[in-house]
Amino acid sequence: MSADRLSSVSKEVKPESVSLSPLGTAAAPEQELLLCIFGTGDLGRSLGQRLLQTGYRVVYGSRRPHSCGPLPQGAQVTSHEAAAQSAALVLVCIHRENYDFLETLAPQLKGKVLVDVSNNLKKNLYPEANAEYLQRLVPGAHVVKAFNTLSAWSLQNGPSDASRQVFLCGTGAEAKQAVADVATKLGFTVLDRGSLSAARELEDFPLQLFPEWRLPLRIAVGLTASFFLYVVIRDVVYASVDQGKDISFRIMVSLANKVFPIVSLIMLSLCYVPGVIAAFLQLYRGTKYRRFPDWLDRWMLCRKQLGLVALGFAFLHVLYTLIIPIRYYVRFKIAASTVAQIRENRTSVFDTTTAWRGDSFYSMGILGFGLFVLLGITSLPSVSNALSWREFSFVQSKLGYLTVFFCTFHTYLYGWDRFLRRSTYKWYTPPAFMLSLVVPSVLLVLKLLLLLPCVDRSLTRIRQGWERPDLEDSKKALLA
Repeated sequence: MSADRLSSVSKEVKPESVSLSPLGTAAAPEQELLLCIFGTGDLGRSLGQRLLQTGYRVVYGSRRPHSCGPLPQGAQVTSHEAAAQSAALVLVCIHRENYDFLETLAPQLKGKVLVDVSNNLKKNLYPEANAEYLQRLVPGAHVVKAFNTLSAWSLQNGPSDASRQVFLCGTGAEAKQAVADVATKLGFTVLDRGSLSAARELEDFPLQLFPEWRLPLRIAVGLTASFFLYVVIRDVVYASVDQGKDISFRIMVSLANKVFPIVSLIMLSLCYVPGVIAAFLQLYRGTKYRRFPDWLDRWMLCRKQLGLVALGFAFLHVLYTLIIPIRYYVRFKIAASTVAQIRENRTSVFDTTTAWRGDSFYSMGILGFGLFVLLGITSLPSVSNALSWREFSFVQSKLGYLTVFFCTFHTYLYGWDRFLRRSTYKWYTPPAFMLSLVVPSVLLVLKLLLLLPCVDRSLTRIRQGWERPDLEDSKKALLA
């Protein structure tokens, strides 16, 4: 940001007042511009410290200049009126409830850029946005809403991948550009949301609780509740009604360890289903230039969250599996089986087929989980930013489908020949693991169809910009 830009925004303020310190010293060079901060709380101190580290000079305006607590080293502190006169850009880091005193400072703030960084405790708490209220209190100033989506922690530690963006809106182009220059120099990416009427949207943004995670979490909760109820009915209720046994103790570990891998496999498959649907839509339409349906867009935008939630369920499955040998129920069954064989003087015959099946089952599970963890690691911004697009696509696409294959094959090995046993279908219902195979199996079949040379060639041409001749003729007819 340059002094000339701030001077042009603050035409009513004398040019020398823009670059003068509260003590009236000579004009500072461009890299030492003076900025004013109202508010000495956590956010105000963190923002001031970050500005000082970047090369700005900072003066704080406070009700109690001599007893406002520790401030960043190198910052000055004075009264609100003196601070407002010293700089052309003022960052208002106070709550809306304390804005009233700004009305008395209207003469000193006339022509200045006021940056409102406040948020509310909940949505629709006031009839108008905080920034709009501030503009009404100080009509002669240029109010810009910015920095409200950042936390004091992110300001202290610098922009991380999760908090790199600064949204802003305001009343004037030059005022917004002045704030954008400050944010850019601090290392943030600026997104201009337009006029001050967008302030309400920006103030509501920090109040949203995991907006991108809502759909994946709802899917996870829905699948978990549905399958848990399903296995309880098939196992616990069936054993009680049909056999008179009480196996309700299995709910805590055995049934939970059935549900977690089922939900994980389905949600992992749901990460790749929208890509397959999009590919078939492009093949059907013969072009890539038509928009996908809104539901498909929303689905594709939450694939990362779907995958991470699925990875969480996979971790739970691994942890629950590791405690199986130490469970009382398992140790009791092993001991009872051993005692029974001793009493009957018999031994079990080693079955090579069962051994192959067991080792293959565990091997596929380990390989699938290992690739699953790799997908989760590469989805982290700090890792994905270090990968080229081709590397990222290889891991998330090719290795992703390989992960689905290993996990699906792992489940098929678990089922083995149970598909053919009549006793498996309790009350004529299929086992839960059999239901979990529907989505991944369909996904893998459709993906194999897309890999056919004739299909893959057509899809590649479409994604490179080719359109079906009949579409080109219809476009020409419309243009004519």
